[in-house]
Amino acid sequence: MLRIAETTGLLDEAERKHRSEMAEKIAALKEKRNAILLVHNYQRDEIQDIADIMGDSLGLSRAAAETDKDVIVFCGVVFMAESASILNPDKTVLLPVKEAGCSLADMSTVEELRKIKERFPDAAVVSYVNSSAGVKAESDICCTSANAVKIVNSVKEDRILFVPDRNLGRYVAQHTDKEIILWPGYCETHDSLRAADVLECREKYPDAEIIAHPECRTEVLGLAAAALSTSGMVRYAKESKAASIIVGTEMGMGYRLKKENPDKTFVFPSECLVCETMKLTTLDAVHNALENMVHEVRVDEETRRKANVALTRMLEVV
Repeated sequence: MLRIAETTGLLDEAERKHRSEMAEKIAALKEKRNAILLVHNYQRDEIQDIADIMGDSLGLSRAAAETDKDVIVFCGVVFMAESASILNPDKTVLLPVKEAGCSLADMSTVEELRKIKERFPDAAVVSYVNSSAGVKAESDICCTSANAVKIVNSVKEDRILFVPDRNLGRYVAQHTDKEIILWPGYCETHDSLRAADVLECREKYPDAEIIAHPECRTEVLGLAAAALSTSGMVRYAKESKAASIIVGTEMGMGYRLKKENPDKTFVFPSECLVCETMKLTTLDAVHNALENMVHEVRVDEETRRKANVALTRMLEVV
């Protein structure tokens, strides 16, 4: 089943009024708390609309490291808020919905990683930012989908233990001469997309270009004109001359793509491309977090200090 990205939903007047009122209240609270609102590209449309900074994990990590605000409200999932706290120990980091986790991050644990490190003592541990603070603390350097290849090629070791996404790891392996040891984790949303879904979509949109996130399966990436992070997709869409683009990533991306490129059609090849935890954040939740200063995310100092080394090394490379 296909879904075409739209920028205008069929909102009734009551919902429009509620969104407008909540946006005004949130703006007032941001000023009162000296807060910044960081929003991931997969968030709900109405959350994207109130963002101070919107982007992918890399862009938001940079923003978190550079902000002079006292409060960071991270509209994303737990590992993103943890990263912001790691980089900003003196700031208050709020996650509007404390249950907004990530199944991919949960697929690697500190205990498991320590055991694997013992088996491969000569390997550098490169952890995808979609991992817990504890896993980052056991890593040599972090990466995002936007810079994974560059990060892997930047380390001196020839053997890399890549944690935790096997699909991103396979993509990296195709672009490096280093030996990549794959962790068996995967993003449930991206991994659900099959080549058959993309091929069926292309039959209906034969002139469309195909782009896909490197968390997708190799079979899907093989059909794509480019494997891109969400920030890469934003740039690609603006530069492409194609009238239609098939997008292999979470559907929240469609709102931004269509909003910034109203003359183009963006099609998502599967209804499975929805991250339920990314959609937990609502305007009411953001308002509650700021009004009551709740759901603070803080990493214990020993873990934070170690994880900060890996995150800082990443930011220094790019």
